[in-house]
Amino acid sequence: VQLPAFGGGLVPAGGSLKLTCEVSGGIFSSYTMGWFRQAPGKEREFVATIDWKGSSTDYADSVKGRSTISRDNAKNTVTLQMNFLKPEDTAVYYCAGSRIVGTTIRGGLYDYWGQGTLVTVSS
Repeated sequence: VQLPAFGGGLVPAGGSLKLTCEVSGGIFSSYTMGWFRQAPGKEREFVATIDWKGSSTDYADSVKGRSTISRDNAKNTVTLQMNFLKPEDTAVYYCAGSRIVGTTIRGGLYDYWGQGTLVTVSS
């Protein structure tokens, strides 16, 4: 299963970005999908997750209210729309897929990981 993510870049504080992950291989429509991030010198952390139907989502408190995760099972894509970006959102963002049923914030329960896309928010 391949999960390349794209859409990262340099954005000023207060700006917006839309990250997209295009999944190939496997059965995308059956996977719980998630976004995680890792800032320089920090541990990887959960950002958002969505169940296979797109009916259930969960967000980290740090992005709640500013971000929206969505998926298109016909196109095998999952997106993360991030608004009102802050310098502390600077990180490499990773797309991940899990074969469990339902959403999960636990990175250890994800089976597939992409290579990430860098988001840099300038102050």
